[in-house]
Amino acid sequence: MRFIKLLLVSVISFAVLIFLLSLLFPSKAVVDRSGVIDAPLAVVYSQISELKTWPQWNPWTRQAGPSLQFSEPSQGAGAWYTWTNPADDRSSGKLTIQRSDPAKGVYYKMEFKDMKPVFSGLEIKPSENGKSTVIHWYLETRLGWLPWWKFRGFMADRLMGPQVEQGLTELKARCEGMR
Repeated sequence: MRFIKLLLVSVISFAVLIFLLSLLFPSKAVVDRSGVIDAPLAVVYSQISELKTWPQWNPWTRQAGPSLQFSEPSQGAGAWYTWTNPADDRSSGKLTIQRSDPAKGVYYKMEFKDMKPVFSGLEIKPSENGKSTVIHWYLETRLGWLPWWKFRGFMADRLMGPQVEQGLTELKARCEGMR
């Protein structure tokens, strides 16, 4: 009986310790990367505002492959696309453009089954010389207070950062090739 009490107190103490430790972690996870594309603002905006061009440069959209379904129209606020993964239903989801502005960029929301929504943006502005475009791509997830979400958020930049960089590199090559 004494062993069971000790075990129960240890498990509860460990759970409280994990929860208290998780309070030190931020309540949102942010992944962001920036770059300069040697192409006019209008060229870059044409690529980020039209969802049907995303498979050409966005690594996650390309991975969805033939399961992509686009709204009509496929650009502007309210436009969306969905993807499905028959092997893993949890990795299916929907991306919806919340705002789209030729002078500022595209802001969107991604929703996945059994996961927190991701609020993202592809912000653009002209460079100082006016011939290039400065781009900033960010993904933000509000994690809440649960420890397992906060620990997962702690790893977000390491997990998704390389894909964001890859997407910006491919977008840069595509836009610069269109000049």
